[in-house]
Amino acid sequence: MYTIGNVYVIAAVAVVGGALFGFDISSMSAIISTKAYLCYFNQGPQYLDTDGQCSGPTANVQGGITASMPGGSWLGALVSGYISDMLGRKKAIQVGSVIWCIGSIIVCASQNIPMLIVGRIINGFSVGICSAQVPVYITEIAPPSKRGRLVGCQQWAITWGILIMFYISYGCSYINGTAAFRVPWGLQMLPAMFLFGAMLFLPESPRWLARKDRWEEAVQVLALVHAKGDPNSPFVHKEMAEIREVVEFERANSDVTYFELLKPNMINRTHIGVFCQIWSQLTGMNVMMYYITYIFTMAGLGSNVLLPSSIQFIINVVMTIPALLFVDRWGRRPTMLVGAFLMMVWLFINAGLLATYGKVPYKNQFPSAAESISITGAPAKAVIACTYLFVASYAPTWGPVSWIYPPELYPLRVRGKAVALSTSANWIFNFALAYFVPPAFANIRWKVYIVFGVFCFAMFVHVLFLFPETSQKPLEEVEEIFDDSTPGSIRFLGTPAWKTHVDTHARRMERGELDAEDKFGHEASHDERSPARVDEQVPKAE
Repeated sequence: MYTIGNVYVIAAVAVVGGALFGFDISSMSAIISTKAYLCYFNQGPQYLDTDGQCSGPTANVQGGITASMPGGSWLGALVSGYISDMLGRKKAIQVGSVIWCIGSIIVCASQNIPMLIVGRIINGFSVGICSAQVPVYITEIAPPSKRGRLVGCQQWAITWGILIMFYISYGCSYINGTAAFRVPWGLQMLPAMFLFGAMLFLPESPRWLARKDRWEEAVQVLALVHAKGDPNSPFVHKEMAEIREVVEFERANSDVTYFELLKPNMINRTHIGVFCQIWSQLTGMNVMMYYITYIFTMAGLGSNVLLPSSIQFIINVVMTIPALLFVDRWGRRPTMLVGAFLMMVWLFINAGLLATYGKVPYKNQFPSAAESISITGAPAKAVIACTYLFVASYAPTWGPVSWIYPPELYPLRVRGKAVALSTSANWIFNFALAYFVPPAFANIRWKVYIVFGVFCFAMFVHVLFLFPETSQKPLEEVEEIFDDSTPGSIRFLGTPAWKTHVDTHARRMERGELDAEDKFGHEASHDERSPARVDEQVPKAE
């Protein structure tokens, strides 16, 4: 039935949906400072300096152009929960890939700013679907000990998408005329076409199949992915037993709505998932990605801004690798705490440098009003260095963990819509910040860095007291963390976040070291140790 069972291959294909977001980021950041873009979408009075540049869109309009993609992503993320629950995680991702191709055609053919914005909104709708449901799909199909690494590949794919499209856009910047931006905007359809075709050969989420009473298929998928086709594997048996227990419990309830996520037993984890995504935006990282050419132009790099800007994209790709290798061992909490602290340091240093050594540029020194500070010499090099260090701090911490963490928090019944809600929070703040930054640089200049530095301090405190550890815990066992009826728990919160730790039990279970004992060291029941076929113990589809 399914031809691909290697969990790494499955993740590698699925996270191409994340690469679409990366393609969009760099296709905009690498193009907004080019002559072809500035002159074709020019709004201000045209002037000629030594490079013959046009002024391009106004700061407010450029903010709107950039923000249109995350605006569409917000809506796409919300809708994705319904699509995913009805059609399945796999088909939801395929729907997103088709929508991406439609948006890319409109963007590529844009004749004016309104047409460009419409195309980017449609592209964003696609990214919203894929960014919400790819982590859900991988979370539900991956073994607990590899879950963080595999879901983190979503962020790695984003960084690769940014890097690849940036260099495509950089190469195309030497083309005369509108082809300089139409070619890269057209080429970004290719990964979506690959994603749609490759997903045909991947299995569906076993947890979604079980929820739809397709038990035999669920067993086949678990056996294929986790036990090389052996349905009698102890790990497959344990996973199916837990899935069956959860599904049977949830069957007595009606279909979930978004309002259920606000009930007392769910509100805490809803707020954690939503703020995990909000904080990942309030670090300012995506702002750095969208407007890096503005920052480096202000630092005196002039017409040579694109290649130095690309260094941070390389750093982003390379520094994500440690998280993929070690995030399951490090845990989610320490990773987020270290990242927030380091990013806060680099942001405050940049603010101090720009406030002390920055000057108001002379008239027409820079093509955009958002490029409102001029800094040169050693302080300018320090600003560039801190920008690189900021990226190196985000890439192995909040970058991957913001995608890994939310899908782990929720029970199966609400996971699709809950992750859609948390991802929509990511996109609405992405939208707000993408729109906010150009006029913010134009008006409050270096204080923009102070704003994001304060956000990083706030997220450090928030994670310290309220974000529990979920690393290596089976999804069904994460429920216990939020149970406020257990001894030592806090009402509405469950186990205090600072008392939770990485659970190495799952890794031992996968290796077969605990197949005869439960996680408390007690002897397992006869049913749990039984070598009987799993498909004889699960309900048959009617």
